[in-house]
Amino acid sequence: MYSEADLQSAVAAGAISHDAAEALRAHAIGLRNTPSADEEHFRLITGFNDIFVTIAAALLLLAAGGLGHAIMPGFGGLLVAGSAWFLAEFFTRKRRMALPSIVLLLAFVAGVMAVPIEILTKANPTFSDTVDALIGAGIALLAAGAAYVHWRRFMVPITVAAGAAALVGTVIALIVSALVAANPQFDPENYMLPMVFVGGLGVFAYAMRWDMTDPQRETRRSDVAFWLHLLAAPMIAHPLFNWLGVSGGANIGVASVLGVIAIYVAMGAVALAVDRRALLVSALAYVLIALTWLFRQFGAVELNVALTGLVIGSALLALSAFWTPIRSALVQRLPGGMQAMLPRGALALA
Repeated sequence: MYSEADLQSAVAAGAISHDAAEALRAHAIGLRNTPSADEEHFRLITGFNDIFVTIAAALLLLAAGGLGHAIMPGFGGLLVAGSAWFLAEFFTRKRRMALPSIVLLLAFVAGVMAVPIEILTKANPTFSDTVDALIGAGIALLAAGAAYVHWRRFMVPITVAAGAAALVGTVIALIVSALVAANPQFDPENYMLPMVFVGGLGVFAYAMRWDMTDPQRETRRSDVAFWLHLLAAPMIAHPLFNWLGVSGGANIGVASVLGVIAIYVAMGAVALAVDRRALLVSALAYVLIALTWLFRQFGAVELNVALTGLVIGSALLALSAFWTPIRSALVQRLPGGMQAMLPRGALALA
């Protein structure tokens, strides 16, 4: 069985023409009666060998980290980063294995970050809060640089999301350091969620920029956008539901439950419009908590979890089954300029 990524690679390599690839997609769409763009393809595994290689690579990287750490502080992270890069030269650049490539990218970035962290942890210096925030910003910026270098060499789609996360962390750390320097009594915890929320909106906008350059979802840009959406979703959802008191679980009331449902419906509309399900998945836990509380308050103490699963599971399955016609109806009601920037799957049915 050939994936969308395999088809894209074959076209890029000249093995088949673009018209032949389009004909194959159209045939597959006709069999499933579902537009290709609405399928939201991305590669994770192509066979059990991906899992086998990932397990072996993880064991090797753990061993490298442990041996390096025993030699001297910082050397463990350096060995992990070097080993991950070396393995990526074969399994990513030559074999194009999806799951091992993701693990090796994350190991490389984590290894680079671990070098200064291990050295500072061993030295255990005492710094002011401002300097601590600046050090955190520097480490996050180092991670972003590592992600950029890795992207230039291997172009693994998740790399852009890793770099975006590191850049958001850098900006937040710099803001915190500036505010602490201006006011030593400043408590960053009170402002962390708003900064994460704004960062999430920024990542979402960046994801849409990648999505808009590939409305047919035929290239690697769509995979990059997928991982960016997956990063942005919890950054947006967690602050919203935390402000409603759902995260703690103690301050939930009827108003909070209604707010959760309203926000989840709004997220569902956005998810349908941009044809990305990450927002729905990231907010799912909060909706489950809220509905479980609601059923318990109405006396269904023993069945609250079962009823919550029944309601949410049925709703999501129905949405999945009728995703394309619902999305088509929604997109057709948007302004023409906005429609042109969205994936074409639903629009093709109009």
